[in-house]
Formats: sequence, C-alpha cells, structure tokens
Amino acid sequence: MYALADDPANGAVVVMSGMVRNNSEGKAVVALEYQAYEPMALEVFKQIAAQIRVTWADATRVVIHHRTGKLAVGDISVLVAVGCPHRAEAFAACQYAIDTLKHNAPIWKKEYWVDGSTSWVSIAACEQTPESC
Repeated sequence: MYALADDPANGAVVVMSGMVRNNSEGKAVVALEYQAYEPMALEVFKQIAAQIRVTWADATRVVIHHRTGKLAVGDISVLVAVGCPHRAEAFAACQYAIDTLKHNAPIWKKEYWVDGSTSWVSIAACEQTPESC
C-alpha cells in the first residue's frame, strides 16, 4: 500500500490500517466476516479518491482496499494510503477516506462472538455507534 501511494512529489504518505479487534460492544469477538457489493463498493472508493483530489488538489496518490471473507482477531481488514506534498493534508485526506468509506460503502460484517453466536451489521451503522466499529 505504501509503495502504491508513494510518489517523488510526496512529503508524506499516511497509511491507515483497520484491524479486527477482540471485542465489540463489551462482548468478546473471535472473528469477523466481511461481505460487500463489490461493483458499488469500488465506485464508492473511486468517488472518495475523486473528492480527495478536489479537496486536496496536491494529493498525488489515493489507495483504498477493504478485504472480504472471514478474518481472525489481529488481521487487517481495511487499508487506506494517501500521498501528498505535506503531512497535514495527507492526514486529513486519509481520515476523510476512511470515514467516508465507513459511511458510504456497501460493506457488511458478521461478528463471531466467543459464545458461538453471530450477528450481521452494515459498516455504515458505525456512523451511529462508532464505538462498536
């Protein structure tokens, strides 16, 4: 991801990695499974990159990847990397990308609880209860 976001004009590359953690809403999690409507998710990623280029015109590269399938605690689920001439714009653009992705992308996660139960949630629901996402 870093290499894809790197460019000689960059003064900064900010990489954000989202990981599967061992708890959600006070309950122990053993795994997550992600599903996506891929054609629409890729369009959302393209829209995010286009908006970054409008808002932070000097941004050189925007790279977004979200995994699907079953992931264990500690696995990386999402990566965002943004290259810019200056660190402040790289940080801001990277935060915009992950926040917008979580709000707009058609991605769902199934939480596997330690007690054997499971539950599905849209990652867009993270906007209403961010502490659980």
